[in-house]
Amino acid sequence: MKRFGFTFIMIRCLIGLDSSWAAAGTVTRGEAEETARLIGMLFSAARVVIERNQPLINDPTKGDKGFTAAAFERELVEEFRARTNIDLEHADSVPLPPNASELLRGLVNAGKAVVADAQPVINQRGIGYKNFIPASFGSGAASRFSKQSSVKLKQTTLHPRNPENAPDAYEEAVLRQLMTLPSQSVTIHEAGEEDRLRVLTPIYYRKDCLTCHGQPAGQLDMSGYPKEGADEGDLAGAISVTIPLSK
Repeated sequence: MKRFGFTFIMIRCLIGLDSSWAAAGTVTRGEAEETARLIGMLFSAARVVIERNQPLINDPTKGDKGFTAAAFERELVEEFRARTNIDLEHADSVPLPPNASELLRGLVNAGKAVVADAQPVINQRGIGYKNFIPASFGSGAASRFSKQSSVKLKQTTLHPRNPENAPDAYEEAVLRQLMTLPSQSVTIHEAGEEDRLRVLTPIYYRKDCLTCHGQPAGQLDMSGYPKEGADEGDLAGAISVTIPLSK
């Protein structure tokens, strides 16, 4: 199965932030950048797990699908290991930036909680499309994670179906710039005096995404939204991670 194409865009801006994560003054810019990169990769991997299980989730002939929070975690750990060679089950034995292991575990738990809460929907017999898709899962997981940590996680796009995913001015500018650049070949650095770091991970439409987001533009998809008219490989949006820096 093909995966989302992705590359990491490091965006730095001047924003004040008081955070316990960096309060000890031991987190360097490089460590924060690596932590944000890993959070973006884990979030992307979690979305892929939800996408991969869409045929099962939307099977109207089955009741109990077996896609539990524990099953989600097993697949996520394996997907993240394949991408990074980091085993989250033994993350303490891997040289990671300070508190990165704790933040990654927090994101896993946020995703598990969303899957656990969705069990009545996932296991409903007689209904096909459940609207438990990467985007809806991502909104829930990002919100839970952001509320429980000093790191802000968000999925965003220039054409949000969920208003909560609308880009801020900075994200919009970066997304518009990304639209003019080749996928998987971009690194943008903008440095300044700041105490938080923003890392954007672009997401590109895969073939399977086009069922709901492809051609023809304006035609209603299975969820009742107008299709965006996208083609495979077009920019879909980005995963935005905002993480504190120490002075």
